[in-house]
Amino acid sequence: MIDYDSATPPYQQLAAILRQRIEAGEITARLPGEKTLQQEFGMALATVRKAVKVLRDEGLVRTVPGWGTY
Repeated sequence: MIDYDSATPPYQQLAAILRQRIEAGEITARLPGEKTLQQEFGMALATVRKAVKVLRDEGLVRTVPGWGTY
């Protein structure tokens, strides 16, 4: 899934995967938690957070502190 040999940084690849899942309707409510994404993709927590920030900056998701990202 994540190509570490690619010129595209891993956080951007993860953001693209999550964006695709949202647009395809695979994720319809709450985004999986950071630790779940970290385990699924084998990435550092900081990388997962950076990917979620990309989606938040695009206006695709919003984070509610203490509740999650939707």
